[in-house]
Amino acid sequence: MGKGKKGGKRLTKKQLVPKLEELFSSNPGKTMSFKEIFRSLHLDTHPLKMLAIDIMEEMAWDDFITKVSDNSYQLNQKGQVQEGVFLRKTNGKNTITPDGSDKPIFVAERNSMWALSGDRVRFSCMARRKNHIKEAQVIEILHRAKETFVGRISIDHDLATLISPSNVLANSIIIPRRKLKGAKEGDNVVVKIMEWPDADHRNMIGEVTDVLGKSGDNDVEMNTILAQYGLPYKYPKNVEEAAEKISAEITPEDYAEREDFRDTFTCTIDPKDAKDFDDALSIKKLKDGLWEVGVHIADVSHYVKEGSVIDKEAVKRATSVYLVDRTIPMLPERLCNFICSLRPDDEKLAFSVIFTLNDDAEVKDYRIVHTVIKSDRRYAYEEVQQLLEDNGVVDGTGEPAPKAPKGGYKGENADQLITLDRLAKKLRAARFKNGSVKFDREELHFDVDEKGKPIRCYFKRSKDANKLIEEFMLLANRTVAESVGKVAKGKKPKTLPYRVHDNPDPTKLETLREFVVKFGYKVKTDGTKGAMARSLNALMDACEGKREQNLIQTVALRAMMKAKYSIHNTGHFGLAFDYYTHFTSPIRRYPDTMVHRLLTRYQQGGRSANKEHYEELCEHSSEMEQIAANAERDSIKYKAVEFMSERIGNVYDAHISGIQSYGIYCEIDENHCEGLVPMRDLDDDYYDFDERNYCLVGRRHHHKYQLGDPVRIQVASADLEKKQLDFTLAEEAGL
Repeated sequence: MGKGKKGGKRLTKKQLVPKLEELFSSNPGKTMSFKEIFRSLHLDTHPLKMLAIDIMEEMAWDDFITKVSDNSYQLNQKGQVQEGVFLRKTNGKNTITPDGSDKPIFVAERNSMWALSGDRVRFSCMARRKNHIKEAQVIEILHRAKETFVGRISIDHDLATLISPSNVLANSIIIPRRKLKGAKEGDNVVVKIMEWPDADHRNMIGEVTDVLGKSGDNDVEMNTILAQYGLPYKYPKNVEEAAEKISAEITPEDYAEREDFRDTFTCTIDPKDAKDFDDALSIKKLKDGLWEVGVHIADVSHYVKEGSVIDKEAVKRATSVYLVDRTIPMLPERLCNFICSLRPDDEKLAFSVIFTLNDDAEVKDYRIVHTVIKSDRRYAYEEVQQLLEDNGVVDGTGEPAPKAPKGGYKGENADQLITLDRLAKKLRAARFKNGSVKFDREELHFDVDEKGKPIRCYFKRSKDANKLIEEFMLLANRTVAESVGKVAKGKKPKTLPYRVHDNPDPTKLETLREFVVKFGYKVKTDGTKGAMARSLNALMDACEGKREQNLIQTVALRAMMKAKYSIHNTGHFGLAFDYYTHFTSPIRRYPDTMVHRLLTRYQQGGRSANKEHYEELCEHSSEMEQIAANAERDSIKYKAVEFMSERIGNVYDAHISGIQSYGIYCEIDENHCEGLVPMRDLDDDYYDFDERNYCLVGRRHHHKYQLGDPVRIQVASADLEKKQLDFTLAEEAGL
């Protein structure tokens, strides 16, 4: 092209696009300025240069190139083909989160290849139209997250389908009649996919692998929840048989190599319906205002050998699962309720942390030793609480019992229990002074009849007796972590699974700050760990007893990171401990068993354990803990819906606990059951969802529904299958 010739041949957009594409493709990794681009393509007229700039802007929108500065671009080397994890949404707004990114990309249903949540996929980014969001297209499904699904069978003539409310499925799962395994209409079943959708067949073809029983039956529904999360609902026979063969006898060798605590006052304090007692406390007065307090933990690792069938099953499960009306134990019943359990009047093997404490509960000395103990008494929390209150303790004040009257304290072993309570309160005060965060959450509980039907619904708050146990367990866990993790400068600590908890998410903390301002509270979002923790505690104290308390606690908890297991110690923000692990519950948590084994190994002079192996186990345990918590939450939801299903039409005081574009969630004040008032029922106005300020605003009348607002609701419907309650506002119901 002639240089600077006016009226020379002009390139069209159609001609210039491939030239630019070729230029960038042949120079991967090179950042090119406008000057270089114009020179390379001989663009020497102003209109052509402007056209090239416009095209490059569009190419950046399409993710073909990346803008480096105001006047330079380079080829997008991530390329158009990437890998990531798919998330399916009921509203059709499916997304993919690419590897190495936390920014999800939208995927339209037509471009999803019927991928399901959790599936690992290969995808390409599509050309982005101006003013449209970035969009991706699935081109290959690399790995299916799930092969089995749980739901209710529906049979219509020769066609059987799986109705699965809890899973967002792309299309129906069809089950041939010969693959039903005897399942009948309305049965809950587990189905394995035999054929996945393809270009010719859009439906999944499956076969029934297990019939759980009739939908609506309590046992069936609880097992269904477990099956949905891939949790075991049966105990393998071979593991039960292996447990039966384990001897409960304590040998002379056991007595010889352990410290003997059988004559020291020892007791267990647990929930009244507990069957597995994995921790006990002992107390003995020493001279000069010193106390010896022993935290004794069931010695599971003595009986469960690494690599045995029992151990392999425990690894798989990683945790016991606590549903509303049952426990699905990590270990076989013979071990957790009989051999290992620290039952009263039975001699038991324990792994113990023995503390020497002064009257201010300062640790003067400690030792971690294998012991033999004999619990004198099994207490329920309620019994200890009653004993404390009978002796002048006012719950929740943090004050110990007043001095003993002339005749001494009232109640069996009162002196020992009151001393333990006094020391625990000193430990607790020191912990909060050091920056520990205060979260006393109310928990929803149900009393159920022999058929599992909920007959009472109430919430429990942690009282002084619970806190007594909690403090000594925290002290033991912290001490064990320090004993391995704290080493001299220049020395490397040996491998240990820690319980770590990162600092709060700054974005979520800012959201919390903006939220609490509406109620007249303040919270610090920066500064040291201690300053942030003290600020959060001040907030918890300020809102205590107010109607917004529960709500503020919920939003504050959302700002917190999730605690997890890792061999990389980063400290525990919530507890304000530099070192923390789980040592005190090996009957129901696998990481505790890992810690017991490693401590024993290191005490015997063993080398540091393999990091990669233990990090894998930590990741698996964290994952299983989360799954178990979700299953537990689902069982509570189910029981709440079942409980409220007999109260349709009843009116309750409630408050708004959540706001979404599709409606408002309300929590009943009396029993904490939560339901949804759908947007369609708010028919006095057209409401817009203000996400930032957690509220709905009416367009015409400007009426606001905000988080925490008190409302009167009427129970409209209860869907057990979807575990969902629907409410209407009582005003709307004409009441």
